[in-house]
Amino acid sequence: MSDLDPQATGLNLSEEKMMNKSTSSVRNGSEPQTKSFDEAIGQKKGWRQMLPFIGPAFIAAVAYIDPGNYATNIQAGSQYGYLLLWVVVISNLMAIVIQTLSAKIGIATEHNLPEIIRNQWPKGVSVFYWIQGEIMIMATDLAEFIGAALGFHLVFGMPMIPAAILTAICALLILTFQVRGYRSLEMVIAMMVFIVVLAFSFEIFFSLPQFKPFVHGFVPQFQGTESVLLAAGILGATVMPHAIYMHSGLTCRRVIGRNASEKKKIFRFELVDILIAMIIAGVINAIMLAVAGSTFFGKEVIDDLSVAFHGFSTYLAPAAGILFGIGLLSAGLSSSSVGTLAGDIMMQGFIHKRIPVFIRRICSMLPPLILIISGANATKALVMSQVVLSFGIALAIIPLIIFTSKKTIMGPLVNRKGTTLTAWGIAMIVICLNVFLLYQTFFV
Repeated sequence: MSDLDPQATGLNLSEEKMMNKSTSSVRNGSEPQTKSFDEAIGQKKGWRQMLPFIGPAFIAAVAYIDPGNYATNIQAGSQYGYLLLWVVVISNLMAIVIQTLSAKIGIATEHNLPEIIRNQWPKGVSVFYWIQGEIMIMATDLAEFIGAALGFHLVFGMPMIPAAILTAICALLILTFQVRGYRSLEMVIAMMVFIVVLAFSFEIFFSLPQFKPFVHGFVPQFQGTESVLLAAGILGATVMPHAIYMHSGLTCRRVIGRNASEKKKIFRFELVDILIAMIIAGVINAIMLAVAGSTFFGKEVIDDLSVAFHGFSTYLAPAAGILFGIGLLSAGLSSSSVGTLAGDIMMQGFIHKRIPVFIRRICSMLPPLILIISGANATKALVMSQVVLSFGIALAIIPLIIFTSKKTIMGPLVNRKGTTLTAWGIAMIVICLNVFLLYQTFFV
């Protein structure tokens, strides 16, 4: 068992047993929810010891390559070329810090962030958090679902309504892997991320970015007020609230450390997982922007994903457009599935309730289906979903930093002072930028 204070998270024994039972129920008993550190490592030597810990960060990283990122990166590249590549790098570094804290709180406490909020703060607060969390999930799923449907529409040329129905079917099929267990879902998500990586890797060969301007793009610089606004959009949309809640849920009972030494080792292994997954996500975003810059800069500004698809086909090659659509489709399906998982973790954590994941998935698909059937502009819906998500950023980041800075909760994994100061700095930047973007959206 943990060497932390048993009352650190405000849980008694009966609550903890019920919580563990509730969490494991999603797996239909196909495999155990938890393993001890010794069981996870077994007789593995060297780099093989890391394998049981690889996976959670890849699921969380999907939030950073969703269709919303596609829209932002394509616009930035088409409007300013490689100018804002450095913003992508900084935003990725910020995301690594926040996701590290989320994974760490799960490892240290054996509970996810929503559970800790419920047990540390008044009941009314956790109910409020659950309500706003469900709104965040709906906004997230709106963007992801529309992105996947748009991918089917662009790649296969089918109308948006049949594309949306096909997206719904695929989403439910992916959900069957979640029911079988998180490990199965992790494998599927990793494959989809790999498809996105392949798609944009081949895009590079079609677009052939210029080396010197590309490298110069990593030097911090702006070009007028609009470039500052777009940089704010890239940074402000970096951290997704559902990814913060979810990452702690994926690490909290995956491998249990019985003492301080084991918990530190688990965290070090998980840190490798985070670095690999988030660096891949950052590279994908940088490639998106670079490909858009080399293809569209000086020709036209792209603020619509459908226009981007046709632009790649026209300026590069038909295959380049298809690759873009395949990447969008894969990113949309994977991130949409992750949103369902996050919603399940949040509901169980905040209010100790759970509904069948298939019912949750069907309910979350209804708003984007209705939107698509109504004929609304898909890209504008993506943008508005990001605006809604802006409201949930502070509510996720602030408690994460507060709790990871408390030794009574974190034990040996408590934040160092430098880590806490860095996290608060990132939080203030992200929150201020999101407030600024909301102001720009509604009042300018």
